[in-house]
Amino acid sequence: MRTHFVHLILGSGLLLALAIGADESLTEAPAGFDTPTLAARPGSESSSNGIAEPPGDSFAQDQKAFETPHDATTGLGPVYNATSCSGCHQNPVTGGSSQITEIRAGHRDENGSFVNPSVSINDGANVISGRSIVNDRAICPQAQEHLPESENVRSLRAVLNTLGDGFVEAVDDSTLLAIAGSQPDQSHGLIRGEAIQVPILEAPGQTRVGRFGWKDQHGSLLSFAADAYVNEMGVTSRLRMVDPTSVCKVTSDPEDRPDALGLADIDHFAQFVRGTKVPPRDTLLAITPDAMAGQKVFESIGCNICHVESMTTAPQRTPVNGGMFLVPEALGNKIIHPFGDFLLHQIGTGDGIVQVGPEDTAAKLRTAPLWGLRTKSRFMHDLASLTLEDAIYRHRGEARRVAHDFRELPSVQQQQLITFLKSL
Repeated sequence: MRTHFVHLILGSGLLLALAIGADESLTEAPAGFDTPTLAARPGSESSSNGIAEPPGDSFAQDQKAFETPHDATTGLGPVYNATSCSGCHQNPVTGGSSQITEIRAGHRDENGSFVNPSVSINDGANVISGRSIVNDRAICPQAQEHLPESENVRSLRAVLNTLGDGFVEAVDDSTLLAIAGSQPDQSHGLIRGEAIQVPILEAPGQTRVGRFGWKDQHGSLLSFAADAYVNEMGVTSRLRMVDPTSVCKVTSDPEDRPDALGLADIDHFAQFVRGTKVPPRDTLLAITPDAMAGQKVFESIGCNICHVESMTTAPQRTPVNGGMFLVPEALGNKIIHPFGDFLLHQIGTGDGIVQVGPEDTAAKLRTAPLWGLRTKSRFMHDLASLTLEDAIYRHRGEARRVAHDFRELPSVQQQQLITFLKSL
């Protein structure tokens, strides 16, 4: 008999387990910052979560691909933000977040609908359009983008952590939908997480609940990898075949071609992220009286309605991503503690950008998972908050009652909550 449990932390702090079918027993997902960035031998001291590798591949090879820098002769550009995946995802180890932000922009038409920007390059001879990202770097001066005054919807958006995202990919859609469905009752109707269906690039015509990116614009790690490869580095692949411009381009598309193992870079990228462990807690701080008291405060004022403390991945062999990926043993039936719900919310800090979802998502952003929070020095989607207190104070909209309740706490309890957050 199969029994699969979905864990939801309710506003009262109660752990609700819903039996919905699996044969393996539930175990905690392995945790650790175990992908150090080493110039001489990338991946040589790294360890995975135990995921099975494709024939001939290894976790170290996947990490090496993630860390390999590109130049114009290997497909970089013409416009880009970094020369390698790890150029952005590198704190405190390969696959983490960083202090880097990217530019997102656009404008609204006469009906108030968001429109992607049109950016002139090459002294006006060429235009880049159709995407909200505006790249900071180019392989030649002629391709350099500059944000026009007409594109007056503007935002900086922080690089996200990818460690543990293989487990996030293995969370079933039904789990995220159940969380969204429970939130109004927990918050007197104030909090309503939005789950959007997004296309799976490797499964044309198929969709899934989005969970990756600030706008939940992707539901699979392979889709996420292909989109980031062309948007952040300008390298085309079988899933994203066209560069935003051909100015100064010296390579032919697609630039990401299979290696001797039959794997393209995007396959190695997805396999690397799927093999990473979840960000670990500071276990010594977590067991202190202040941190434990702070977690109770976190739950009592309702932070955990959006920053969900625990959920469980789908059983091994469950098909996801339009049937293109079966949840492997290393990722199936694992309990994770992301302190996030992977849903879109309006908390007063929306960046105005619409990517895959409906127009209302312009005012919404994905709840930031708090695992690994202690490795950050700046907070929120734009990294504009330099203290955790300020990040909490910026919460409005759906989170206004929670932010108000934090302000009303005695200073001792406020500091206990901050101590708890610093243990994550």
